[in-house]
Amino acid sequence: MSNSSSSSDTKSSSDASSSDFSRTFKYLLATQLCSRGIPFIVNAVILRNFFKVEDFALYGVQFPLFVNCVLFLSREGFRRACLRQDMKSDGSSTEENIAKIMKFAWLVPPCGIIITTAASGFIFWWKGLSFSEPYGKGILITGGACILELLAEPLYILSQNLLLLKLRLAVETAATFVRCITTAILFGMRVDMGKEIIFALSQTAYGMCLFLGYWVYFLRFRPYRSSALFPFRAKDKKNYDGELLKMCELFALQSCVKLILQEGQNFVLLQWATYYNQAVYGFVDNLGSLVVRMVFLPFEESTYATFARSASGKDPDKDKRLGSSLTEALKLVLLIGLIFMAFGPSYAYSLIRLVYGQKWSDGEASTALGYYCFYIIVLAMNGTSEAFVHAVAKKNQLLWSNLPSVLITIIYVVLNILLVNSAGAVGLILANSLNMILRIIYSGAFIKHYFQDSSSFSFYKCLPEGWKVLLFSGITTIISERIFLDRKNFWATFVVHFTIGVTCFCTSAFVIYQQNHSLINRIIPINKIFPSINRIVRFRDHSD
Repeated sequence: MSNSSSSSDTKSSSDASSSDFSRTFKYLLATQLCSRGIPFIVNAVILRNFFKVEDFALYGVQFPLFVNCVLFLSREGFRRACLRQDMKSDGSSTEENIAKIMKFAWLVPPCGIIITTAASGFIFWWKGLSFSEPYGKGILITGGACILELLAEPLYILSQNLLLLKLRLAVETAATFVRCITTAILFGMRVDMGKEIIFALSQTAYGMCLFLGYWVYFLRFRPYRSSALFPFRAKDKKNYDGELLKMCELFALQSCVKLILQEGQNFVLLQWATYYNQAVYGFVDNLGSLVVRMVFLPFEESTYATFARSASGKDPDKDKRLGSSLTEALKLVLLIGLIFMAFGPSYAYSLIRLVYGQKWSDGEASTALGYYCFYIIVLAMNGTSEAFVHAVAKKNQLLWSNLPSVLITIIYVVLNILLVNSAGAVGLILANSLNMILRIIYSGAFIKHYFQDSSSFSFYKCLPEGWKVLLFSGITTIISERIFLDRKNFWATFVVHFTIGVTCFCTSAFVIYQQNHSLINRIIPINKIFPSINRIVRFRDHSD
């Protein structure tokens, strides 16, 4: 009887964990679809009509690199540390837990102001800028936009801990829409303004919307006292959580290394590549990473939150739940990555030709995008495996992980410098792929050691069913592109190539869903949207 009860508790705990993950992932996916899908449409119009290829170096690499560096260094360590906290595990009241987290979250804005000032000063010194130049004005305005966004960061961290996913969806969608409208209006009116300032003003509109969205919500609609949201009283300052402080310091240190791994190729581009190579890589990275940002980024965030909550609890079966969750997560990202590997390289040229025009498709961009489709799968595997490591590793393990990270960083930078000179944008993608493989090897070694005394996880179980049909589809579409697609007679031959691709994709989708429907339905409830699909699958299962 007790065994039955224990089994029931474990199952309900696992179901609850799966439900939390599914809910988190769906809202984050919707957020990314809105925040990345809207810019995709606006950028397609702008790149097709207002940009030369070389001009995109500024819009796609240089200014985004400045924004990413400032925001990442200012907030990543605090985000990671605060999201590891389980607000229900110690028996404290909700407001006490909020105050504990907010004491650290409010360190983000002052750190951000210091980092923004230092980064802006460095760029002015490095490029020899003056305040009257459009580039200098753009940097100053963009720095102000970063500070606006960082002023909203403490409330963003709180919203993530409270799982206020609808709030993030609404705020980020509105902010993205306002940024795109600002960009479109300024370009459409053909105002006498440099592209640097247009980018900076659109980024300011985005930061202002984030700031207003989170502040208005928490000040007007949440029943928390101001002493919990703003724990700045003298007696509150003395009661810092020592363990959380150490985790913030540790993750802040790791964020410096991770920034080089994440943005190292852009640093190399600025120093060693031509404006054309910068523009091509920036274009391919923005287009190719749509799937990364829209699918894998929310997936990584939700898996990290799920792993962290499971690891922080005291459930005796937590290793079993962690193993099951990790297996399903890796299986799903591998499946999505294999789909892009199968169809991406064969249709990269066609996609760019259709959306952005011949000036982009006939250059290096289509080749680089084809290679990027292979890079996507290792990027996805690394994101999920590192999310697990950062969620479950103890402080001393995280500390020791800095050593291989530094070594991988050095190898990565050297590879970038060597390959950008010999292979341009394609070389950078290859360097990134090798970097991700090295990081996956390290994370894999940690995962294997973590589950060494348990049979709840095996890398072999992570291989998704249906990979053979994707292999066949990939070979078929590559042959189709070589035989049927004629770039000089594009429109007539594209129809044949596209038809073959659609046929292969529909066949692959049906086979994959038939073999993985239980896994897919736990993440995305397709059976509720299309009930007839399950009847077809059940019929095929019985007929087999």
